[in-house]
Amino acid sequence: MNSAILSCTGLDKPEGSVAREVAIRMASSANSEIICPVLLNRSLARYKKVLAENPLIVVDGCSTRCASKFAESLDLKIDRKVLVADASKSSGLTLEPTLNLGANGLALAQTIVDGLVQSLTAPASTTQPAAPSTEFPPPGEYLVVTHDKFEFRIPSTDYWFNENDVWVRPLGDVARVGISDYMQQSLTDINFVDAPAMDLAVEQFGELGTLESSKAVFEVVAPVAGTVVAVNPEVLSNPTLINEDPYGKGWIVEARLADWKQDVDLLLDGSAYAAAVKHKAEEA
Repeated sequence: MNSAILSCTGLDKPEGSVAREVAIRMASSANSEIICPVLLNRSLARYKKVLAENPLIVVDGCSTRCASKFAESLDLKIDRKVLVADASKSSGLTLEPTLNLGANGLALAQTIVDGLVQSLTAPASTTQPAAPSTEFPPPGEYLVVTHDKFEFRIPSTDYWFNENDVWVRPLGDVARVGISDYMQQSLTDINFVDAPAMDLAVEQFGELGTLESSKAVFEVVAPVAGTVVAVNPEVLSNPTLINEDPYGKGWIVEARLADWKQDVDLLLDGSAYAAAVKHKAEEA
């Protein structure tokens, strides 16, 4: 259960105070070694052994994700990421607007610690993402939107899109979800996928994880309501698959549909999304 933990030092925000509290509690109750960002920056060799022998947990306070970006700048292998702002939202614990942690802040810190401890101690077989539940045929024909020197491909049939550039491909009562060619080109090289938990129930336009590139952090907005039944293990180990094949091998999750007939009314088909992409590209 040993681990190394690098936390946000944003002490000007309540989220930063929670991140610091998580690190302290992990060190005192879960045999974690706190990685000091100042010492890490001055002498990476100081932590070489502990980083080589233990999984690295990075705890960010807000969406700026300073701790994650710092770790990535040093080419550290990150085993788990926690974003306090997201944890607050998903747990329903609204942080008090003060740097001294109140009841909600302390409860949130313990909730995060409990989740980390559980994930670190779970048997390996239960932490692996589920395999795809079915085989999805690749796209047939594409519509192509051209802007300056760029070309953006959009499957002409069988794929639907939300305004947030996330696609859904239904097959029976299961749907596959990913991001569009337009969005993967906008993000440039994707280097990290923070996938949702298995069996997560999500509403249409809820969050289905995040993608990170050197350029931006992108929230995957669920195009449909449903329950996560599979996560693509290939994109977890090789996120650039999303750049290489966004509509095929670069899919992100599969979800069991809750109400496709209702959800599809708020989605765009291929031709409508092509028009939206044309407008976005011209406005960018």
